[in-house]
Amino acid sequence: MKNNTLEPIVPYDWDELEKRVAARMTAKRFAHCQRTSVEAVKLAEQYGGDIQRAKIGGLVHDYAKQIPDADFIQAIHDHHLPAALLDYGNAIWHGIVGIYFIEDELAIHDPAILQAVEEHTTGAPEMPLLAQIVYMADFIEPGRHFPGVDDARAVTAKSLQAGVLFQLSHELKYLVEKQEPIYPLTFTSYNAWVRRIGHPADN
Repeated sequence: MKNNTLEPIVPYDWDELEKRVAARMTAKRFAHCQRTSVEAVKLAEQYGGDIQRAKIGGLVHDYAKQIPDADFIQAIHDHHLPAALLDYGNAIWHGIVGIYFIEDELAIHDPAILQAVEEHTTGAPEMPLLAQIVYMADFIEPGRHFPGVDDARAVTAKSLQAGVLFQLSHELKYLVEKQEPIYPLTFTSYNAWVRRIGHPADN
């Protein structure tokens, strides 16, 4: 039997959460969020994570993805976030700044979920288990078809931490090849993870 109860993490049920998330995005984006939620649950089951928080975090991780840039810029000012964020865009903002929209509009204040959402666009030097789970679920969910995704899935199936390093490495390579600016935290995160666990092929 399906259990819709999300309390005390969320003050309403799963159906209502899905409805609220779906209202903020296209059907395609929502389907990605649903798949990420399912993948996050699988990873939580495999690696001993909090299944309910993984399910919620996976669903809401892209809640702010399609919010207008003007709203993000206003939120950066309103919450006194680093001005350097203004030099980047939605790809970074929907995690770091998106958590404020999740708190305000979804009434989700759970620190672990908010941290997982915040870190899913950049990684972080010290990511707790839930953040690692959401980060990787977003990257390897079944709808992803980029070059290297099968390798990412294979690495993550053996080691969640190796998966995190794989994704950070992949992201840096992608941004360099596209000659896109790289948010400093992504560099810092990569350095921390490569020092911690070495090259993914060694694990």
